[in-house]
Amino acid sequence: MDILIVFSTVEGQTRKIADFIGQRCRSAGHAVHMFNTDEKRGAASFDGVDAVILAAPVHERRHPEAFETFVAASRGELKTRRTLLISVSLKASFSEGLEEAQDYLAEMEMRTGFEPDAELLAAGAVRTSSYGYFETQVVRSVVLNGRDIDLIDGVREFTDWDALSAAVDAFLQATMPHYA
Repeated sequence: MDILIVFSTVEGQTRKIADFIGQRCRSAGHAVHMFNTDEKRGAASFDGVDAVILAAPVHERRHPEAFETFVAASRGELKTRRTLLISVSLKASFSEGLEEAQDYLAEMEMRTGFEPDAELLAAGAVRTSSYGYFETQVVRSVVLNGRDIDLIDGVREFTDWDALSAAVDAFLQATMPHYA
């Protein structure tokens, strides 16, 4: 099966997630094509693509504009293939933030007019070295809700790699009968 992984990244965690998913798909014997909507070097090719995995981070309650534009513009192509949409946010890191994280995804789906076959809310990461004072205060006070977290070299990953693996594996298994 040929899989297109379309992603956007702001601080690098979603890129790491997309690369992880790509390796997981390759290990399962699938051909993988990667497309970063942030690079804007031509259009993504859907030729021969059986399934699409979309991944983007949430910052300031929204997914990146280039990603949403890609999804809206590619809606016709996406609707003819099995799709998994992964929304990466810090809100998804904590049970009390899941409802808000789901709202971000629902709002994006309304703006783009596209609903995927499967969705996943994935926890992101904190990278304080890339934040200014204001962003640091917002992350600590609003997103982390005052939680004291341990940082290693200014980074704390909340991504649950096992849950991500399970979701990708389930998507691939559900998609296989459509292309066997």
